[in-house]
Amino acid sequence: MPSPSDEFVRAMPKVELHLHIEGTLEPEVMLTLAARNGITLPWPDVASLRRAYAFADLQSFLDVYYCGAGALQTVDDFRDLAWAYCQRAAADNVRHAEIFFDPQTHTDRGIALEVVVEGLTAALDDAQAQLGLSSALIPCFLRHLSPEAALATYEDCRRFGDRFAGFGLDSSERDRPPRLFAEVFARARADGYRTVAHAGEEGPPAYILEALDVLHVDRIDHGVRCLEDPMLVERLAAQRIPLTVCPLSNVRLRVFDTIADHNLAELLRAGLVATVNSDDPAYFGGYMSANFLAVTRGLDLDASGLLTLGTNAVEASFAQPLRKAELQAQLEIHFAET
Repeated sequence: MPSPSDEFVRAMPKVELHLHIEGTLEPEVMLTLAARNGITLPWPDVASLRRAYAFADLQSFLDVYYCGAGALQTVDDFRDLAWAYCQRAAADNVRHAEIFFDPQTHTDRGIALEVVVEGLTAALDDAQAQLGLSSALIPCFLRHLSPEAALATYEDCRRFGDRFAGFGLDSSERDRPPRLFAEVFARARADGYRTVAHAGEEGPPAYILEALDVLHVDRIDHGVRCLEDPMLVERLAAQRIPLTVCPLSNVRLRVFDTIADHNLAELLRAGLVATVNSDDPAYFGGYMSANFLAVTRGLDLDASGLLTLGTNAVEASFAQPLRKAELQAQLEIHFAET
């Protein structure tokens, strides 16, 4: 296949599987919402806020991330946040998005879970009707908080039934192995939910193994450190365990120095079900098209590699079989036109 043009990459139908909705809070929106809600943030203007985005590691990002989330107070705030993302996603030709949110980030500061869920689902329903963007919501437990807090959050979430496609585990990996959350994941699986977990970004390959063998997750979020364990790589390939890789995020958080150093191409050569996603795009400098353009240029991916990434994302999604067939057909039509 010929080398794809930027226009071709932007027009490619995409599926996003690793997107934190709180991480789409652009600086201008964050400050506007804070002013609207009478919230005082540490940054007086957009310029000072953008300077705070020079992250040294995951924790330095999370400090800004959680502070900024404090600007979100009302149903309208969450609806506006999600609608802004959906518009950007549709402009990038994202056709299906599985969206993480952190209930504890909001309930721990007194925002009722109903406020969060009502606002997000209102925007996602509008996106389906107006933009043709299908979606799913995945609440995530904050691993820097206690397993008991995760269990309480899960019980709070159960009231919303099938509004959620599954449950995840996010926040800082350091010294927080997946096994700490075995009980809450067992409950979620017993109730029929799909499960995912961040592992193998900052944490070692052993955390990926724990996510698989203790939490029994369906997908690994990030997972880029799997290449340090050849036996793990063989297992991931044989069992077709998806990895939701976030290239620009990995560079911004110093997992890799540059895109050219990223191991995404190596993951594909190893036969892994790697996908491309934007993670927290307001903070990391790029939504889906920007991530695809970065890896296309930086890793010299051809159209065949892009098609593999797109097909992997469709396969790895929690969409219903009919929707998966539609998404794959859209992808193949696009690549047939090269």
